[in-house]
Amino acid sequence: MKREMTSIDVAAMVPELQHLAGARIEKIYKSDNETEQIRLNLYTFGEGRCDLVIDPGVCMHLTSHPQPSPRLPPTFAMTLRKYLSHGRIVSIEQYEFDRIIEIRTMRGEAANSLIIELFPPGNVILTNHEQRIILPLHPVTFRGRRIRSGEIYKLPDMQLNPVKITSGELSTLFSESDVNLVKTLATNLNMGGIIAEEVCSVSGVDKNLDCSGLSDEMTLAVHRGITEVFGQIHDPKPHITYRDEKKIDVLPFEISRYADYEKRYFDTFNEALDEFFGALVEQQKKPSEGHEVKKSPLEHRLSQQENAILKFEREKADLAAKAETIYAHYQLIDELLAAIRSALANGRGWDEIITIVKQADHPTARMIKLIDPRKKTLTIELCGMGVSLDIEKNVPQNAQAYYDKSKKIGSKLGGARRALEHTRKLIEKEAKEAKTARESKITVSALKRPKPRWYHQFRWFVSSDGLLVVGGRDATSNEEIVKKYLEKRDIFVHTQTPGAPVTIIKAEGGGQVPEQTIAEAAQFAISYSSIWKGGQYTGDCYWVHPDQVSKTPEHGEFVAKGAFIIRGKRNYLRNVSISLAIGITDKMELIGGPVSAVKKHAGSVIEIAPGRFNSNDLAKKIYRIYSESFGRSIKVVASPDQIARFLPPGGSEIRSKTPDLS
Repeated sequence: MKREMTSIDVAAMVPELQHLAGARIEKIYKSDNETEQIRLNLYTFGEGRCDLVIDPGVCMHLTSHPQPSPRLPPTFAMTLRKYLSHGRIVSIEQYEFDRIIEIRTMRGEAANSLIIELFPPGNVILTNHEQRIILPLHPVTFRGRRIRSGEIYKLPDMQLNPVKITSGELSTLFSESDVNLVKTLATNLNMGGIIAEEVCSVSGVDKNLDCSGLSDEMTLAVHRGITEVFGQIHDPKPHITYRDEKKIDVLPFEISRYADYEKRYFDTFNEALDEFFGALVEQQKKPSEGHEVKKSPLEHRLSQQENAILKFEREKADLAAKAETIYAHYQLIDELLAAIRSALANGRGWDEIITIVKQADHPTARMIKLIDPRKKTLTIELCGMGVSLDIEKNVPQNAQAYYDKSKKIGSKLGGARRALEHTRKLIEKEAKEAKTARESKITVSALKRPKPRWYHQFRWFVSSDGLLVVGGRDATSNEEIVKKYLEKRDIFVHTQTPGAPVTIIKAEGGGQVPEQTIAEAAQFAISYSSIWKGGQYTGDCYWVHPDQVSKTPEHGEFVAKGAFIIRGKRNYLRNVSISLAIGITDKMELIGGPVSAVKKHAGSVIEIAPGRFNSNDLAKKIYRIYSESFGRSIKVVASPDQIARFLPPGGSEIRSKTPDLS
């Protein structure tokens, strides 16, 4: 099943959003679940409200399946509201042919942008008019590219644009490629494997041919195939493809690969994306039948207040929209009111005026939906809205009447929001009291300090496969680990990066060490090296067998303390990503190590990344999170000092935490 949108999906989706130019940003929400979905609630003049959802690294589209907003908006959502709420969308554009979209906004004199990166792992970045980053959803650092507050936003290296590429540029690309045709198209032209195969099929050129062997005629045929396939973006046939009644793909046009598959067609590609991605999310979030959670009185009150605020917001926006509509049709309304007043002044009665309006075959007359002689008002239809006008008032006075009503609703809205905030504080207080009560459920025996083991003096973790992995803390402990604890059936893991711990995998039982454990040990060695301190995210690592490790130098050489001589072949692991987390197991034991290993053995997990907090400060923050969930007695097994022993050298910050800790 398709997991995220492709560049061609973005190219088909963005043109459908152009009608949102001028739309007002009403509210911004961010889900508090794993999807990290961001939702922009928009009001478009003449069209009404709609919701634009953004799942970083996955998809972006209009939706009719909006997720419920969290009770307490996350910090990122609050920041977006501060800079974007009540502003208007200026434009929505795709960068070249990449999965990067920029939504430019204007609020008053302030111009800001929301940049959405849909390529994994995904990101949403708020920038100002100078492209300086105000706040990213995920602060990250790449080689030559820093996505952090205060930095200028830089685009990643762009691939060639298949829509604009010339036959000459394509020929140059093929001459420089050392892989086959389909791989070259999929990677260098950013079109993905499925569309690359479609281009090969349409052009009639074997996808497995080496690019270096393509003739000029073949290159021209491929170029014609690209033009034909990508030209379908302008004549879309949005649909979802099914296999065995299960959704497997969503596409803006048909391709030969799915010629015999069942399909469901849609009027717009956004509707297809919503059904493929959005409806699935909604279905996953629905409570099971017969298992509906009963709300507490405070939660029920909160729900009523949220509904009331939503109603007030809609009424306020509708009234303001009607006032704006009156001014937008100033001349038409002025002439209409003058005609009614003139008819009355000339002695015509209300019944006669109503009869004339009903019989008149004129566009302006057909706009009149109701005349109320008692109130001396008439209701006309403008931009899909029923606008009531006082005949005795002029155009500005009628518009001001709507503005005044909107202002009164705004006063009610302010009071409702204060009441909502009070209820939220009561719910927070209730939740804290409940957590305190949970503390009593943790028995004293469960919170006894774990029995000291020989490896507790070092850095250590238990892999996903259940094998013990031990690493040094300094040169002295590196020496001790190798001399005392490295056995012939173990694995020695290390990196040449300064400060990296000597790491050994204890292969108990004598069996072969699984690849997953070796990968986690490599992440462990990389994460505790100077790579973390330098704010990098990847590094190279290698592993060898114990008989390849020696302290005996060649004649004239010197081996420093904590260093070793490696003889023979090294098994390298390239571009190993950093990965660290802290967790508390069901047995109330504190553990740390690579994220995958910690999540295997612990339920309450906090993932960390390079950041601005030193180890002592971050340890205190993590301790506060655990104490709020488990009570202060958790200090027995997870004090700040104990947590700090699992943290890497250099600055760090919390990247994410499991739902039970939120």
